[in-house]
Order: sequence, then structure tokens, then C-alpha cells
Amino acid sequence: MPGISLVSFFPDSEPPATDGGMTLHTPKITGAQGRPVIRQLDEAAINRIAAGEVVERPASAVKELVENALDAGASRIQVDIADGGKTLIRVTDDGCGMTAEDLPLALSRHATSKIDGSDLLDIRSFGFRGEALPSLGAVGRLTITSRAEGDAAQIACEASRLSPVRPAALTRGTVVELRDLFFATPARLKFLRSDRAELQAVTEVVRRLAMAEPQVGLTLRDVTGGEARILFRADPANGDLFDALGSRLASVIGRDFTDNALRIDAEREGLRLQGYAALPTYSRGSSAQQYLFVNGRPVLDRMLYGALRAAYFDVLSRDRHPAAVLNLIADPQRVDVNVHPAKAEVRFREPDAARSLIITALKSALTGAGHRASSTVGAATLDAFRPEPRVYQMDRSSQPAIARAFAFQSPGFAEAPQAPAFAPPSEEEAQPHEEHPLGAARAQLHENYIVAQTAKGIVIVDQHAAHERLVYERLKRQLAETGIRAQALLIPEIVDLSPTDAARLLDAAPALAEVGLVIEPFGGNAVAIRETPAVLGPVNGAALIWDILDELADKGDSQLVRARIDAILSRMACHGSVRSGRQMRPEEMNALLREMEATPLSGQCNHGRPTYVELSLHDVERLFGRR
Repeated sequence: MPGISLVSFFPDSEPPATDGGMTLHTPKITGAQGRPVIRQLDEAAINRIAAGEVVERPASAVKELVENALDAGASRIQVDIADGGKTLIRVTDDGCGMTAEDLPLALSRHATSKIDGSDLLDIRSFGFRGEALPSLGAVGRLTITSRAEGDAAQIACEASRLSPVRPAALTRGTVVELRDLFFATPARLKFLRSDRAELQAVTEVVRRLAMAEPQVGLTLRDVTGGEARILFRADPANGDLFDALGSRLASVIGRDFTDNALRIDAEREGLRLQGYAALPTYSRGSSAQQYLFVNGRPVLDRMLYGALRAAYFDVLSRDRHPAAVLNLIADPQRVDVNVHPAKAEVRFREPDAARSLIITALKSALTGAGHRASSTVGAATLDAFRPEPRVYQMDRSSQPAIARAFAFQSPGFAEAPQAPAFAPPSEEEAQPHEEHPLGAARAQLHENYIVAQTAKGIVIVDQHAAHERLVYERLKRQLAETGIRAQALLIPEIVDLSPTDAARLLDAAPALAEVGLVIEPFGGNAVAIRETPAVLGPVNGAALIWDILDELADKGDSQLVRARIDAILSRMACHGSVRSGRQMRPEEMNALLREMEATPLSGQCNHGRPTYVELSLHDVERLFGRR
């Protein structure tokens, strides 16, 4: 196999031997019994290896240095980088600083002021390992200038070699300057991406930390070529927690997010969730606007992101993603952040409690939002009016055929064979007025869109999408009241699994039984499917089990059965709702509007699309050039 090389990681090796075109590196044998010799690595090699775990790229170095500044109590932090951080990273803060005696210790491995080492579970700071500064000094040229009290001092470290501490000039705080990152390990430079890509990664790190600490001012500048260019700036936010966070998110993510986000503040079983979660109609095409924190620490945790998806799965289609900024606050004793050197992963003592809090808090907030839809829908509608007019043609059957097909859906016809689709209007609703949130129906366009007049503008409602959500929520309420009926199998279906899969599935058996899927152990590693949800009808039990196992392995729990049941209810709602193309009487249209106002989540259909568009009178007048 020519061209394949097995590279030895032993520093002392014999000349490579070849065998049939394959190059083999054999370690040098010096022991009496022909065994490899165990060596103690020198301090410089140890530091470079440690740096490989802590400092992956310039963004990693920026993260560690900014977190150190935050731990020092800084109120303003400035980050300067050049060439994507490859040639220069400089972090300046106004924190508590360090004395001349502290500086050599700060560059010693596992020396830190954050903890005393007695309890690694009581961690209340970003850093705690004491690895960041010595790791950066092992792979780059590091200079620290700091002032705590008295005169300022400076120390330099190049490839783990310390220089003597010397006096310096500094008003307050600390300046950490890292030049020529990875010059001591040139092979690492080959794995870095372009300057532009590294710059984007640094910017994303600074943005996340800015969201974690809204009271702290953060500035990121690109000083490549000697000219400073501000890439990101967030001034300190004032006010209480939500006001400060809202102001910071408006500057970091954008005003559209804060205008269409719900405040989240929920507490359960000693855990607290705070932040903002966007309305379903403000969904995104990717998960780029999902920011999760644990005790203010940015994390990338699969379980938490899975809980976020589960909270929205009933109101978003599979190709859309929610937007949220959430901070989960827990006693440090209940969460382990000492899982990975990058500290991006955490481990909860009670992961089910954390997941349950996220799901219930978000679902409660979305339900409490009622019929509210995002304001961006109206903006998109105005944009759609500006281009050349488009001609839409709808396929229609003959008028007699339409009348026969939709006769049963009419809530007011005596000949309709079913109960009314909407509750009969009360005396107040019989004379609809514009003070209702969705206004009073004025017309129906193309037998599909209801135009209503409100006190401040107009509302355009998609009658089919709106009624589909109303019927869906009605079916879900009925199912919650009566429970999910299980259908016993005449002959249980046996599925053979691996020991790991069998144990994982049986652990989830109580949760699966709540949605009508009953499984039992059947000896060895086999499980027996005794009952399935009746609403699903005939199912392929083995295929369902394997799909559930895939979801358990990926997310830690499974909502697959629940999702399939909801999908069936959604299809039932679609077939039982008012069709496009059916004429509605004024009282029917107003009854639909009133029911939308009283039904949670009615601002979007079952697939996450908006059910109505609201335009203010000001926006309408702008369309005609009156403003």
C-alpha cells in the first residue's frame, strides 16, 4: 500500500523500515528485556500537550482570557486581534489586577485564585483549573502587565520560558498580550483556518460572553495592519436582569429577536430558568440563534438543546429551528463543569429535572402568548407588496360542487349533519366591534382570507390554517382529558436487542407507557411489545423500537411516539377544518376570530406558519404614499 505512513509519537525512533511500500516507524528499544522505555516528559513538553487540550484555535485563547477578565470583576473589556488572532491577541480589562508577586504564580500550571482545591463541585467562576495562562505561554509569546495596588508590573513567557518580573506603566487592571500563537508548535498552525474564518470564530465567542454578562462592556477590534477597526461593541446595560439582558440581546442579536421573544422566568425543584425565547413564527432556518448558558457559562450540551427542540416540536415543522437565549441557574453542587478542558460540556446530577424545567417553562410561555404572532410577519407582508404585482390563480371546482363539498362545515346551516365548527356567537359577539385584538370581520377574499378591521389597523387571516390550529388544540385537549388509549396486541411482537439497547429501552419504558406503548422484558436481551397507541393503528413494532432507540442515543430521551400521535391529530385537524375555497358568513368569520383570541398558539398553524398578518394603519397609509 504505497503512500501510507504510520507516524510514531516516540521522540527517539529508529530509521523507518519499509515493507511492501508501507513505511513503518519502530520505537527505539533500550530496555534489557526488549521493552519500550517509559520516560518522564520535560515540563515544556507537558505544557505543550496541555495547551493542545485548552487552546484549540485563537477563539479558544480569547475565550479563556475574557473569562479571566470577567472573574477579575472587570466592568469593561477590550479585545484586539490581528490576522484572525494568529499574530496578536490582546485583552485589556479594568478588573482587580495582580501584584508583582502574583505574576510568576499566574504562569505556573494549576495555580489559581478561583478555588482552594477542597471542593471541585463548588465552582462559582468561569475559570478554575489554572491552565489557561501557562498553556498560552507554552505555545506563544505571552506578556502580562497588571496593577493591583502600588506600582504595575510585567512578566513575559515565551515557549514556557519565564522572564524576570519588571516594573511597568499601567493605570489599573490587566493587559494580556499573546503574539505568534502556536509558534512553538508550528504543526498546529497548519490546522488553523483562514484569517476570516478564525475572525468569525473569535467574534462568536465574544458575542456569547457578551450575552452572559450584560452589565459588562465588551469591545472587539481588528488591528491588522496597524489600523483599528471595531468589529463588535456592546456597552454596559443598565436596569434589572431582564431589562439589561433585553438591551444587550437587542444589540447582539437584533431588535427583531427581542420584539418577538417571550420572557422566561421559571423555577422548579431548585432549578431556575431565565432568559428569552422567540415566538414560533420567528423560527429560523438553522440553530444559529440558540444560546444556552448554565450559571452564566456558555455551554454546548446535547441534552439542553434537545429539551429546547422538544418544547417547540408541536409548533414548528422539522426544517425550522427556534431562537432562544436561556440561562439555567443551579446550585454548583448539582452541576459538574469539570468534564472537559474547554468547559463547554456540563453534567447534571438530575438531568431529567433540568430537561423538564426547560420544556414546561417554554411550553407555558408559548401557551400564555395566546394568538400572538411575530411582528416580522407584517414586515414581510409589506415587503411583498412592493415588487411588481403577482397574479395568483387558484384551482376551483364548479360552484355547485363546492357548495355540496363544504355544506357539512357550515356552522349555521340547518342541513349540516355535524355540530357547529364554531361556538355560536354571544350577543356581544353578534355585534362585533373593533376593540377585539383581532378586530371585526369585514370581508372574505378568494374564499380563503378573512379581512378584519381593528382599532389600529387591519388583520388578514388564513381561515384554513387558523381553524386547523383550533381543531388541533381541541383534539389535544380531548386526548389529555381521556388519556391515550392503548391497543393490546393479540400476539406480542418480540424484538431482539443488544444488552445496552435493551437496558436503555427498558429504562424509558414507564415514559413510553404513558403514551400507550407498553414493552416488557422477554428474557435475555429481547423485549416484548404488548400494547401500542390505538390512534396509530397498525404499526411496525420493531421499526418503531429502533427509531426510539436512535432518539434515546442522540437526545437522551424519546418523544417519537408522542410526536407520531400529535402528527395524526394534526392530520385529523387538517381534514376536519374549514377548507380553502368555502364562503363564510360574517358571524362565522367573527366566531373564528373570537376563538382564535381564546386559543393558545393560534398565531401559527400546526406547521409553524403564521395564521394571520397584522398591519397597522400607519403601514397601510405608507403603502399608498400618505405618510
